[in-house]
Amino acid sequence: MNIDVIIPAYNEEKSIVHVLNDIPKDIVREIIVCNNNSTDNTAQRAQSNGATVIMAKNKGYGSACLVGLEHIAAKKVKPDIVVFLDGDYSDHPEEIVAVIQPIVDEDYDMVIGSRALGELEQGSMQVQQIFGNWLATSLIKLFYNYKFTDLGPFRAITYDALMEIDMQDRDFGWTVEMQVKAAKLKLKCKEVPVRYRKRIGQSKVSGTIKGTILAGHKILWTIFKLI
Repeated sequence: MNIDVIIPAYNEEKSIVHVLNDIPKDIVREIIVCNNNSTDNTAQRAQSNGATVIMAKNKGYGSACLVGLEHIAAKKVKPDIVVFLDGDYSDHPEEIVAVIQPIVDEDYDMVIGSRALGELEQGSMQVQQIFGNWLATSLIKLFYNYKFTDLGPFRAITYDALMEIDMQDRDFGWTVEMQVKAAKLKLKCKEVPVRYRKRIGQSKVSGTIKGTILAGHKILWTIFKLI
């Protein structure tokens, strides 16, 4: 299978090389780092370590991911699976093998790497993140009858399913939009436990009060507006 990896990145020069080094290169066709207006050396370090660097000029997590999808859409041979992974080294990139396995062997459409089911390093997730995940996944269960335990960024999805979902969100609602639309479309979804550690550097979302409030509002708004 052709597997492409999309990594949205904003000022991750201290972590991006670690992420790239831990991705199992033998199963991945291309690693695409979507440089979201970084003011440091994120792009240079990513390129020097074998990644394709795409410039995402519009700020926002979703905006960066959408630029990555545009790059993939321009390829003559589309991927079978797209993996999304953060650039802060909080995820364990070597676990890509476990995340894609249900798609490869069991014909699932989407797999979420669940931090709630896996091992959390102490301090890797703040209280508001844990509560927010619980609230959002509980609402998805209530309104869409799909059980998730996490909105974690580490995930794999078939390219066909991704095109059917038709992602639109340009910032904090990216992950929840994907899961809500997958539920509405009755896609075959599964979660696998993944490990999660303290990120390198400060989070641009949960690391600030403003970011936490904006992200929480956008996640809840996305859940309700798609009903």
